[in-house]
Amino acid sequence: MYVPGDDTKKINKAVGLDVDFIALDCEDGVAINRKDDARKTIRQFLDELRPKSIKGDLGVRVNSIDTGLCGDDLTSCLSSKNIPDTILLPKVESTEELNWFADKTDSLLKNDQKINLIVYIETALAFVNLTHICQHAVELSNNKRFIAAGLVFGSDDFCASIGASRTEDCSEVSYARQKLVLTAKAFNLQAIDMVYIKYKDLEGLRRQCEQGKRMGFTGKQVIHPSQVPVVQEAFLPNKEQMEWAEGLLKAFEEHQKSGKGAFTYRGSMIDMPTMKQAQNVLELSKLAK
Repeated sequence: MYVPGDDTKKINKAVGLDVDFIALDCEDGVAINRKDDARKTIRQFLDELRPKSIKGDLGVRVNSIDTGLCGDDLTSCLSSKNIPDTILLPKVESTEELNWFADKTDSLLKNDQKINLIVYIETALAFVNLTHICQHAVELSNNKRFIAAGLVFGSDDFCASIGASRTEDCSEVSYARQKLVLTAKAFNLQAIDMVYIKYKDLEGLRRQCEQGKRMGFTGKQVIHPSQVPVVQEAFLPNKEQMEWAEGLLKAFEEHQKSGKGAFTYRGSMIDMPTMKQAQNVLELSKLAK
């Protein structure tokens, strides 16, 4: 969930929410003449942060490297008393930007400090270079001070980049969404789906969440507290899915003992790929707990 970095009231409110990830924002959620205020407010919050005062992870979305503001953003939040869990880096289009980020974090972090990195893919050029970006991020993780953790699809900037018009069924971004999921999973990265900007339309949000989950996304960006429970419910396994997965794995074990490979379960032919899907359901539920 994004929280404007220059708004202390909203930051304090967000801390008390049952949200998986709070992103203190220096970028799109902050006016250009308030960037320094956001920096100072986030720094003060990090310096005063009490241990375990936040239920989920805490990140800072810095400005993109090409704005010239990213260096100051990183210097401020990574030299704080309590560094964030994650840095969210917008509008990455090339491996050179990752090199710059790696050098900057190396110079700021101390001792054995490391942070997670979430990369935003938001332009046509970024998608053309997506495989190289992911591979380079993972390789840099081996000897730099960040861990490549995930990709975020920035749908509105992407549509502006290619000149597309937004529609309710999202058909204009279907290829980009699926490519992001496919590439992220190839490099063992989380794939975070686009923002649903009609924050009062919770039913529309639910439909888009279900669509994203079917595509393979592991989470979704939100911009309002009311969206949080809808997204969590949509992406976590429900009771029926849990019962299906548990029953399938039990039946699989029984058939394996009797020397059978493929078998029928609830009217469907089951083999190893389906068994792995059931394992994914249970693993996600375990992680959520």
